[in-house]
Amino acid sequence: MTAASAQLAALVTGATVKTAFGQTTAHVTLENWLTAARQAHDDLGCTAFDWLGVEDAGRPGAVGLRHAVYLHVLDPETKLGLLLRTEVGDEPLPSVAEVWAGAAWHEREAAEMFGITLSGPAPHLLLPDSFTGHPLRKDFVLASRVVRPWPGRVEPGEDGTTAPSRRRMAPPGVPDPSWGPRRLEGDPND
Repeated sequence: MTAASAQLAALVTGATVKTAFGQTTAHVTLENWLTAARQAHDDLGCTAFDWLGVEDAGRPGAVGLRHAVYLHVLDPETKLGLLLRTEVGDEPLPSVAEVWAGAAWHEREAAEMFGITLSGPAPHLLLPDSFTGHPLRKDFVLASRVVRPWPGRVEPGEDGTTAPSRRRMAPPGVPDPSWGPRRLEGDPND
């Protein structure tokens, strides 16, 4: 199946084809994203939408291209797949929902969870309107780990109110204890 997907990827106009770990990917520029999607659908017969996903490929605070967007589609007759990839920064991602209607949900999730700007409107899908931030980005602080001790469970012999006899380790993504709001004495929310 890898060779066949490599054959499909080689047919995408303007794509750079790369194979790694047995998976062939057609890399296209952001300007050619929608054109490549239409070609995959109309010319290559990939009419079945599988998934659209995002990778936070940038370093927090880095300038330039931050996210890699992947689109996987299938030819239902031959069962061959095609994986398209593009990179996005601050510019909007052209929507492929006009080609595959099922992509709309995936694009809205990417916009909400990673902060990618879409070319069309992207109403909230999973998070409440009051939520701030993008939870799947590398620079998003894992606030739940600040509130709940790591590993989140009382060890045998501990009652949960005293400090353990061993040093607790903080997981990756947890800021130092001085991070976050401070509780004031007499706070009615206690």
